Amino acid sequence: MEVRNGGPQRSDAQRNRERILEVALVELAVDADAPLSVIAKKAGVGQGTFYRNFPSREALVLEVHRHEVRQLTDSATELLGVREPVVALREWMDGLARFAMAKAGLADALRQAIGVTGGPERPGYSLVVDAIELLLDANHAVGAIRPGVTADDFILAIAGIWQLDPDGEWESRAGRLFDLVMDGLRAGAERSAG
Repeated sequence: MEVRNGGPQRSDAQRNRERILEVALVELAVDADAPLSVIAKKAGVGQGTFYRNFPSREALVLEVHRHEVRQLTDSATELLGVREPVVALREWMDGLARFAMAKAGLADALRQAIGVTGGPERPGYSLVVDAIELLLDANHAVGAIRPGVTADDFILAIAGIWQLDPDGEWESRAGRLFDLVMDGLRAGAERSAG
C-alpha cells in the first residue's frame, strides 16, 4: 500500500489512485495533451481527488511511468518465484515488450514532463537493469544460458524492440525477436534449458 502524508492510504483511496494511473496511461498514450479533467472523469473520480493525488500534469505523467516501471521490474521477482529461470526470463521479455509499446505512446508526454521538471532523461532505467540482472543471475546459477551474459549484452540484443511500431503487429514481431534472443542465450549454456 502506498504511503502518503506519513500514513498508509485507505483501500478506496489506493483504488482511486490505481484507476487514475490506468486511465492516464491509456489517455496520455493517445494524446500527450489529454485534458486532466477527462482523465479524472474516465477514472470516475472528482477533481479534488485527482489533484490530491497528482497536483500537476508532470506529476501524473512521471507517476504513470514510475508505476509501469515498478510493475515491470517487480514482475521479475514474481516470475522467478513461480517459473523456472529460463521461462521467467522469456515471460518477462513479453512484459518488457508491452512496457515498450506503452512507453512509445507515452513518450511525448514523458518528454514534456521531464523537460518541465528537469528530471532524469531515463527515469526508472536502473530499476529495469536491476531486474534484467536478477533474471540473468538466476539463469546463470542453473546453467540455463551461456556464461558471462551481462545486462548490457542483453539490452543490446533486444534493442530491436524499440524499433517496433506500437500501432502495427508488434506482438508477433517482438515474440519472434525474443525467441531468437533466447536461442542465442541458450547456445553454449552449461545445461540444456527448456
